[in-house]
Amino acid sequence: MEKINILIADDHKLIRETWTFILNSDPRFHVVAECGDSEEAVEVARQKRPHIVLMDINMAPMNGFDATEKIRKVSPSSKIIGVSMHSQPAYAKKMLQIGARGYVTKNSSKEEMYKAIIEVYKGNKYVCDEIKNIISEQLLDENQSAPTINSLTDREIQIVNQIREGLSSKEIAAKLDISLKTVEVHRHNILKKLKLKNSASLVNFINSSAGYV
Repeated sequence: MEKINILIADDHKLIRETWTFILNSDPRFHVVAECGDSEEAVEVARQKRPHIVLMDINMAPMNGFDATEKIRKVSPSSKIIGVSMHSQPAYAKKMLQIGARGYVTKNSSKEEMYKAIIEVYKGNKYVCDEIKNIISEQLLDENQSAPTINSLTDREIQIVNQIREGLSSKEIAAKLDISLKTVEVHRHNILKKLKLKNSASLVNFINSSAGYV
């Protein structure tokens, strides 16, 4: 396999020098240049057309997102991997949306950086394990926090049962011997707790939850 030519764009000199040394120590890679300035990175990419650009998203005078878009125009064959101290999935998503092929954080291991470079060089996309784990945890949290009838109070469940029977708010107020305003407040709270938008969605939710109330 030919050596993978790499451009490192990072505003921290020590990081640039460290990664240059590490990558050049591996026979698969060759760092053709390293830049601490995003405008310089765009110009170097235009001149040298590296296979891979390791782009720190926190760059100056323009950020790594803008630099990525410019490099995509001046050197479309170069594949860009976003590199950042940020582990928020939103940053990775934005980089991929504007044309980057990969995203790793500065917590990633040397081996994972190698893997990211090789996968992206082959034409694949790569997102580091740290980001993927965070996304998985967020999905699990969303599933665990899905609204259920159990989040309602006894009075709210009473009102849900009356709604299921087709009673209007006025009829529910009369049957439970409470004011119409109180019923409306309970209905509002029920919608909020169940994350529903309107009475129609509440009825659908109640019907789908038959046997659980």
